[in-house]
Amino acid sequence: MEYLKTIIYVDDVEETLDFYYQAFGIVALVLDESGQYGELDTGAVKLGFAAHPLAQSHFKQSYIRAQPKQPALGFEIVFQSDNVIAAYDKAIQAGAEPLAPPVEKPWGQTVAYVRSIEGTLIALSSDAE
Repeated sequence: MEYLKTIIYVDDVEETLDFYYQAFGIVALVLDESGQYGELDTGAVKLGFAAHPLAQSHFKQSYIRAQPKQPALGFEIVFQSDNVIAAYDKAIQAGAEPLAPPVEKPWGQTVAYVRSIEGTLIALSSDAE
């Protein structure tokens, strides 16, 4: 078994892809013709976004939507950066909600937290020394 991708359900796939490009410099790899699905070029494991109607067409059960004005869901995605301070500032300028400014952790990494426009928690982290 191999971990292939994470898909986050969002209101507007194209807007979300644009935000991740503006905030983190990650280029869209795919945006389907319908605009209902897109992926970012994040390396071996892909980060995808599906519009809520597409997600709901796959299964009948409901789910809790990530929403910026509601409490965050209990998971985070992590992006590694050589300059966490600059990455944090850039994300905020692009519209991310600041949650915790960059701090050097006891184990040597610098870590900051923001929340994306669709409500996902994002950690920005330096490489583990």
